[in-house]
Amino acid sequence: MPQIAGIDFEVPLVLAPMAGGPSTPELCAAVSSAGGLGFLAGGYLSAERLAADLSRTAELTDRPFGVNLFAASPAPDTPETRARLQAYRTRLVESGHPETLLPDAPLGTDDSYAQKLEVAASSPAAAVSFTFGHPSSAEIRDLHAAGKAVVLYATSEAGIRAAAASGADAVGVQGFQAGGHRASVTGVDIADADAPDPGLTAAELTRLAAGLTRKPVLAGGGVATAADVRALLAAGASAVQVGTRFLTAAEAGTKKTHRTALLELRDRETMLTAAFSGRPARTVANDFARRHGEAAPRLYPQLHFLTAGLRGEANAAGDPENLNLWAGTGFAACREAPAADILAELAGR
Repeated sequence: MPQIAGIDFEVPLVLAPMAGGPSTPELCAAVSSAGGLGFLAGGYLSAERLAADLSRTAELTDRPFGVNLFAASPAPDTPETRARLQAYRTRLVESGHPETLLPDAPLGTDDSYAQKLEVAASSPAAAVSFTFGHPSSAEIRDLHAAGKAVVLYATSEAGIRAAAASGADAVGVQGFQAGGHRASVTGVDIADADAPDPGLTAAELTRLAAGLTRKPVLAGGGVATAADVRALLAAGASAVQVGTRFLTAAEAGTKKTHRTALLELRDRETMLTAAFSGRPARTVANDFARRHGEAAPRLYPQLHFLTAGLRGEANAAGDPENLNLWAGTGFAACREAPAADILAELAGR
């Protein structure tokens, strides 16, 4: 039975926290109730909404679950970054996208990190994980004092070493095959926002982590089948994290256009692009990503908020060519089913 800092769960599978809609209390609770360890995504939510979602999750399951927080510092607001954003906005308008959906001054925000950290510490969640950054030693101590386990993520050897040397209770690793944004920490996993991705697979990172730390290792990235799960467990993972397969779970809040694309565009490849958010993320290849990926400045989250209106319109119109279709490399295995059934399939039951 896998265990993280005293948290027991029956099946060595962890639900990836998928911010932006797919993560719901119902999905998190369903995975935990079926024997896995569900994680609720806190990214992009208000602190008040996160608190409500955490309470709702606790109402739906009596099993342990976790919550994930964004710990990223926004790209600096300087004349240079504003000029780069404006140039990208102009490019989108000239490509035919409605100017009314493209704000002149996109937001730069820390995602209410301090407020959400307080919410997580006082919540029913048993574990707190972090994306895009690492909490301070003092914050980790405060979470431990509140009875929470802490999970830090890495996408490189340097990131694994940093997470292992921290006071975290477990180290999560994400291979380049993972869908959407990975948890790469600027200044640790990558030198700066424009630096190339280390490009390590989930198996490579798992073996590195297993050799560098005795802490539990949560491994993910492109996991689509029970064979993928077994391979990462054999490589040294204590548990395997899965996101994409749960995007088409009955309990997921995945946008309708996104869900349909995962089921109908199985013949397409995936690709990494910063076109939608200003941070590299893996999507099912589509027109927007192909046309604008190379021109997109690495300015997160400002570019995310710049394109939010376009993405909302694309979803409402059922247009998969202009929507961020986050997906890992194994997305063709997606099927519509209750989360418990997907978990059982991945566990080989």
